[in-house]
Amino acid sequence: MFARTALILLLLAGLGGCVSAPAKVPPQAQSKPRIIVTPPAPPSVQRPTPRPAEPAKLARATVPDQLIAEIDTAWRQFPGRTGIAVQRVDGDWVTGKRLGELFPQQSVSKMWVAMTILDQIDNGRVRLDQKVRITASDLAVFHQPIRDRVLANGEIEETVLSLLEQAITASDNTANDSLLRTAGGPEAVRNFIERKRLGKIRFGPGERLMQSQIAGMSWQQDYSIGRRFYTARSAIPLERRKAALDAYLADPVDGAAPDAIASALARLAKGELLSPASTRLLLAMMERTKSGPNRLKAGVPPGWRFGHKTGTGQELDPVSTGYNDIGIMTAPDGTRYAVVVMIASTTSGIPSRMAMMQAVSRAVAANHR
Repeated sequence: MFARTALILLLLAGLGGCVSAPAKVPPQAQSKPRIIVTPPAPPSVQRPTPRPAEPAKLARATVPDQLIAEIDTAWRQFPGRTGIAVQRVDGDWVTGKRLGELFPQQSVSKMWVAMTILDQIDNGRVRLDQKVRITASDLAVFHQPIRDRVLANGEIEETVLSLLEQAITASDNTANDSLLRTAGGPEAVRNFIERKRLGKIRFGPGERLMQSQIAGMSWQQDYSIGRRFYTARSAIPLERRKAALDAYLADPVDGAAPDAIASALARLAKGELLSPASTRLLLAMMERTKSGPNRLKAGVPPGWRFGHKTGTGQELDPVSTGYNDIGIMTAPDGTRYAVVVMIASTTSGIPSRMAMMQAVSRAVAANHR
């Protein structure tokens, strides 16, 4: 019995030698563990999500004081009802005189016809190479160089691109009316103006009807030949002509506000109204304009580019009406200005009108910074 007990003890001692001794615990680890009591969380509070910091705004450009003064001087010294607008296309200011009043546009309105047809081209409804048939029954009034070819041939076909070139660069009334007919008539242009939110810009019934109404007449197609319109107009009693002209000037069916035109030019230049291709096409045509070389254009200094569209209304001695020029001046550094000068009526001669317009464009360039 004793031997058996001894054997068991020897076996247990051998097994104990096969087990690693426990690692010694550092004295600091032998202290009693701390009991950490976590306080209950406070009730949840809904806090507004902070707004991300807004980027710093660029300082607003201001109209040069000297430009304001020079425009004011030119405007006050000119004898006539005049509207002026100058807008920095790549900035945030506009200045001028009678900015929001309606002024007769005359051929300035060809810009909206061109934009309407180009917008239709952008939307695939019309093509630049699309042919338009023009006969003697389509001829208009006043300036229409295309008329001789129509009368010589009986009828002609012109592409939309060719008509655009003639309407903008040469201010051809028949070319413009042919584009207007192709676009869908005056209502199509008015829809474009409204859809693009161009503001206080009206569009009349077309050259033939509008010019007849201004003269106190009703349109007849044979007025488009030679000087028959002038002959018929001269037979209208003076009182009737004056009443018709006064009514037109008081509420022009093709009236537009200088600031609205300037804004539209600025948006055109920035590519906000037409596709890039159509924008480039129209701006290039404006720079090839032949009419009005001694209006705004004559005040634009060398090194600057200028694209524009003129307008000229009827006269009833001693009053001239609708003498206009609108355009985009581009400085050598690329800065652009939309410039608008509209003379509703004046007794001043042509040289004086031109000098006033030149004073405006010259002031824009002189105060560019």
